[in-house]
Amino acid sequence: MRDALLDRLAPQPDLDLVVEGDAVQLCRQLSRTHGGSAVVLDAERSIARLVIRGWSIDLARREGESVEADLRRRDYTINAMALPLADAALLLDPLEGLKHLQAGLLVAVAEQNLLDDPLRLLRGLRLAAELGFELEPRSLAWLQQHHHTLAAVAGERVLAELEKLAAAPHGERELARCLELQLLAPWCDRGDAKQLQHCNAPNARALGLTAQEQTDVVALARLAACLSGAGLRKLNSSRKLQQRVERLRQWQAQVTSAASADALTDAERVQLHRDLDTDLPALLLGWSPESAATWMQRWRDPHDPLFHPRPALDGSTLQRDLGMRASPELGQLLHHLMVQQAFGRISSRADALQQAQQWLESPQLRSEGAPRRD
Repeated sequence: MRDALLDRLAPQPDLDLVVEGDAVQLCRQLSRTHGGSAVVLDAERSIARLVIRGWSIDLARREGESVEADLRRRDYTINAMALPLADAALLLDPLEGLKHLQAGLLVAVAEQNLLDDPLRLLRGLRLAAELGFELEPRSLAWLQQHHHTLAAVAGERVLAELEKLAAAPHGERELARCLELQLLAPWCDRGDAKQLQHCNAPNARALGLTAQEQTDVVALARLAACLSGAGLRKLNSSRKLQQRVERLRQWQAQVTSAASADALTDAERVQLHRDLDTDLPALLLGWSPESAATWMQRWRDPHDPLFHPRPALDGSTLQRDLGMRASPELGQLLHHLMVQQAFGRISSRADALQQAQQWLESPQLRSEGAPRRD
């Protein structure tokens, strides 16, 4: 109802139905009659989903003696409206949700409702970020008072809300409020509200990103500003997301420490582009337009040897032609050759083999080693 009244419905929106009696049994009956798949979401609370021809219809057993009583158990008033299927002209709105919707306000139904499922604390900020709404003062005070209760929620559920929040139009504003209210304290070792200021849509548009790229880049940068890889691990995120966030945070710190990316060594520049091969735009948010534009132009070129570094030779070639064995030394040589190629000092296989021989014969070159990772 909320999205319908805001004219935000997708072509095939997810539908939520409240029914009397056993919703799981009804869902299975509908599946047998009309096709589709019945999925039990919560057997104890009798909640199931019917997936049919591109639609997802969630059915839940009514809580309380009436639909109005059920609505009073919801999180925020704009989510506590319903339309009876038997009378499509009658909007059930016992808590003035429509009034709050028109005013752009998020009003918690009751303090206890938030405590019944503390994820609703975070959901309030996520809704504010998605809709551009404001939390009314009393509801905001409840979020601050009970922030510690969010720690009891399963990490996967918290992460799902955070990812939606990070991708929302006003995500940087509400994530900064998350940090201020200490909602992320159990998983956040050092959130950076200042970094969040750069993680916005205008900066992403200035990079010339597509709409989908803007959403993905900004969401990653916002998560990295709030959580480390270790924090995401506590939330049971994928290992890939942990690595992407940790690499982005490391290079943000290293570029800042070096005063500029131009101060990095050749080996460090190559390692930066290897680590951020697909995520480089997230590093550029907040850079000067001139520097960001130059880097973006080169990043868009898949054949740029520095921005998309590739091995100059493979290990088997070095082992065969130079008589080397698989060892850490071989890995160091491969990295050295990649750096030389990235900066245009190798243009052929013969060049690569010649420089490999020079590296093996030069203690100075061999002592340079891998890039610094402070």
